[in-house]
Amino acid sequence: MRALVIGATGGIGAAVTAQLQGDGWDVTGLSRSVDGFDVGNPASVERCMAAQEGPFDLIFIALGILAPLWGTPEKSLSAIKSEDMAAVFTVNAIGPALILRHAARLLSKDDRGVIATLSARVGSIGDNKIGGWYSYRASKAALNQIVHGAAIELGRSHKQSICVALHPGTVATSFTADYAGRHKTVEPQDAAKNLLNVIANLTPDNTGGFYDYAGQEIVW
Repeated sequence: MRALVIGATGGIGAAVTAQLQGDGWDVTGLSRSVDGFDVGNPASVERCMAAQEGPFDLIFIALGILAPLWGTPEKSLSAIKSEDMAAVFTVNAIGPALILRHAARLLSKDDRGVIATLSARVGSIGDNKIGGWYSYRASKAALNQIVHGAAIELGRSHKQSICVALHPGTVATSFTADYAGRHKTVEPQDAAKNLLNVIANLTPDNTGGFYDYAGQEIVW
């Protein structure tokens, strides 16, 4: 079994890579620190993705930022800044979209192939009860729409393909260190096991869906 993990040196990406390798998978990892994969640079994304040769049984996209390095998630409308919002959308929505441009070439047309992209429950419009975090919420909602559309398109030519958005829970990484608050956190290794269990049980009927770490569907 072959997997491509994008964001392979991040907290969740590294844990998923380790879990897959421990299970005997052949894993190719891409990251900015090791491969120069810069999701904010379309030329970098194109170069790294074009160099990959499929088919992969799993493409796992572990990308995301809560806010730019120079900012924090917005607590109010008055805190919105165009440059901050653009930076968040670049990583959380545009980057995965550029990766998905290569999906059809990297999946088998005849056998099961999964593309799983890390999203977040706060990207659910129906589940938003408290507001705030405008850029992060909106970028993840945009990502969910991109994943859903990609699933429809891929399903026409790759009948066994599965393209989903996954919510990993609040994972104890540097990504969430300043924002976990009262939320129960899970270690990256446990998050990886949970997500891979969900992925293992997906069928083509699940493609285009939005699921949490327990396999429960999340409202759009």
